[in-house]
Amino acid sequence: MLLEWYHWAVLGIVLVASELVVPAFVLVWFGLGGLFVAILLAALPNMSFIAQLLLWMSASIALVILWFKVFKPHVHKTASGRSSAEAIGEVGLLVNNVEPFKKAKVRFQTPLIGSDVWECISDEKIEAGTRVKVVSVEGSLLKVTRA
Repeated sequence: MLLEWYHWAVLGIVLVASELVVPAFVLVWFGLGGLFVAILLAALPNMSFIAQLLLWMSASIALVILWFKVFKPHVHKTASGRSSAEAIGEVGLLVNNVEPFKKAKVRFQTPLIGSDVWECISDEKIEAGTRVKVVSVEGSLLKVTRA
């Protein structure tokens, strides 16, 4: 079986276009690998089928690795790996009463550093149901004040 450069070009375009249907952002790299083989095959027309396949697989895998290691390294961090400084200034709803220097719980509308309910402390007495704002992070506790 002998593939011509335009076979690889069509395969590459189909794979890149199929990324619109399957939004995993992986097929595009295999499509670009196919386009790379098409360009190389147009310049070197007497390449064997096995060499074409090896070149396509190598180029595709190299592009996937390049994408995930170089261009998008921060995407795969877990929620707990994010900075606790992101919590400062967030507003939540106090679940139960908080007394000065005693623990209580605060609930956030969207998860904050991996959870939507956090233990908190405060320097003042605040009743349950009050909106509070995070002023600092002290270990695993959020220090809050009235919002």
